[in-house]
Amino acid sequence: MRPLRPSVCAALAGPSLLLLALSCGCAHERGARDGDAAPGPLGYRDVTATHLPSGDLDGLSMDAKPIDVDGDGDLDLMIANEFRPNILLINDGQGRFRNDSDARIPQVNHDSEDVGVADFDRDGDLDIVVVSEDDQIDELYFNRGDGRFTDEGARIPVQSTTNGVIVADLDGDGGPDLVLANRGQNQILINDGSGGFVDQTEARLPAVDDITQDVELGDVDGDGDLDLLVGNEGANRLLLNDGTGRFTDAPAGALPGRAAPEETREADFGDADGDGDLDIVYANVRFFVDGAALENRLLLNDGAGRFTDAGDRLPQHDDSTVDADFVDLDGDGDQDLVTCNTDGLGTPAPFRALLNDGGGRFRDGTAEMFPTSAAGTCFDVEAADFDGDGLLDLYFANRRGADRLLLRNPP
Repeated sequence: MRPLRPSVCAALAGPSLLLLALSCGCAHERGARDGDAAPGPLGYRDVTATHLPSGDLDGLSMDAKPIDVDGDGDLDLMIANEFRPNILLINDGQGRFRNDSDARIPQVNHDSEDVGVADFDRDGDLDIVVVSEDDQIDELYFNRGDGRFTDEGARIPVQSTTNGVIVADLDGDGGPDLVLANRGQNQILINDGSGGFVDQTEARLPAVDDITQDVELGDVDGDGDLDLLVGNEGANRLLLNDGTGRFTDAPAGALPGRAAPEETREADFGDADGDGDLDIVYANVRFFVDGAALENRLLLNDGAGRFTDAGDRLPQHDDSTVDADFVDLDGDGDQDLVTCNTDGLGTPAPFRALLNDGGGRFRDGTAEMFPTSAAGTCFDVEAADFDGDGLLDLYFANRRGADRLLLRNPP
């Protein structure tokens, strides 16, 4: 199976690029928590009981981001929690984590939803932004250089009901900017070069009130800039970049809709069919939109930013899929899918591994990749090499029940 072309790797923005590069070669029932699942022939083993701090991660996790906060070369984890202090886990280098939140990051309660990481103040270390929904207080934390953070939230000039954030240099000045996914008008905040932000929404985005759950950036039309995919409660939208970080709606028909209502919780870019351009997967739920279709969707790119619906290439199930990410789970060089699911808003469901045949058709390979303990009320999955063995591991953030860590077994 062929890996992604370098051009596809370059077409993705921010931390997604790093994780996809690792995965493509370019850069069930609930189980108990009382022991690691036996590796056997499975792709992954569950090390939750031995590698995560017991009791600290039992519920309310909304999002997680791998980040080397202390500069020691391994990936730590920042976890957004709903109406309780966020959690910063420090890696010992072998994928075992301790909760060092009290010593490293301000402990405050907000309705934290999503995390972005970048060197916002351009001092050589990684900083953190956490966006909030109901209380409308976004958090911005600057790294002091030792993995301890100061509160710089006053640098964010807006208050919005925000569900998601993505980080990228939109205006080409080298500073990481922000796109906020809001209930209402989505927003673009441009970095002033030192970690302050200026609201340039009016000049850079169409004036539209959506209920947006996710925003993703990728070069869908091959012109060398990052376009914007908007995942909504309702019709999703594709916005094309003019090359300067200003976005307009894609031509009619570029992004196919569907007859039934759709509630997309997350979207992701990846090269599903191995043709060198960015395709799309929608993770769909039925939480707030009456009659929303639960079927996830796969959209294939023609190379010029026009998509066709190929949802019949995906195995479907009756759960709500809160997150779906392109990851090479089985190490064969093509992009598989890992999905993060719930049965309704609060009942656990299995995590799923959908394996790609190399041409963009997927089958359910969960039983051969994941132990039966790989389940929960999952709201986010992150793929990264947490134990330093060169293989992609998986962290699942659960809104109820314990977060779970699965380490990749050697092939």
